[in-house]
Amino acid sequence: MSNILIVEDEENLARFVELELQHEGYDTHVADNGRDGLDEAMNKDYDLILLDLMLPELSGLEVARRLRETKNTPIIMMTARDSVIDRVSGLDYGADDYVVKPFAIEELLARVRSLLRRINIETEEHSSHQSVVRYRDLTVEKENRIARRGNEIINLTKREYELLLILMENINVVQSREELLKKVWGYDADIETNVVDVYIRYLRNKIDQPDSRASYIQTVRGTGYVMRQ
Repeated sequence: MSNILIVEDEENLARFVELELQHEGYDTHVADNGRDGLDEAMNKDYDLILLDLMLPELSGLEVARRLRETKNTPIIMMTARDSVIDRVSGLDYGADDYVVKPFAIEELLARVRSLLRRINIETEEHSSHQSVVRYRDLTVEKENRIARRGNEIINLTKREYELLLILMENINVVQSREELLKKVWGYDADIETNVVDVYIRYLRNKIDQPDSRASYIQTVRGTGYVMRQ
């Protein structure tokens, strides 16, 4: 079942929403301030985030903005501020939907179901149409795990292939070293994140044009790596 993060500083409301979601079968976690909510969202893969706008330590808008720099987790903004400018700001900062307090729990649950359903459909459609992933002159054939630059096959190890595929399937989305380590080596891998840097170097040596000064893979200082359009 889907895993939902609730970032809400009103304890009674957070607990009520959590219990209702759990009753519907969702796994939940609650953070009561913006900074903890951002840390939780960055370090774990949630299917959806319910995010209050007015939070201590870090506002909901700032949480959404920072999260969108590296992740595309669906966000439903929850707030008592219902002016048009507030709604537009929330959506512009990265929210996918907006619910105004006080809200009927049935409406919130319906919005959660609707957004998760939409994301699942988009994911399935993307997967079914993306047996071949392309970026500039690079292609990855997922069915037979072959990478090419132009017509030339690039001989990659299993780890190099998985790193390349993650980056090519998430164009313009920064992948942190921690995320890449978990996705490629596994959650229980007892290794340091600098192994990611080593394998990115291996990968660059294989995919980059010999006479090119710019790499396909860009380094985001202090964070990780990204391929940009």
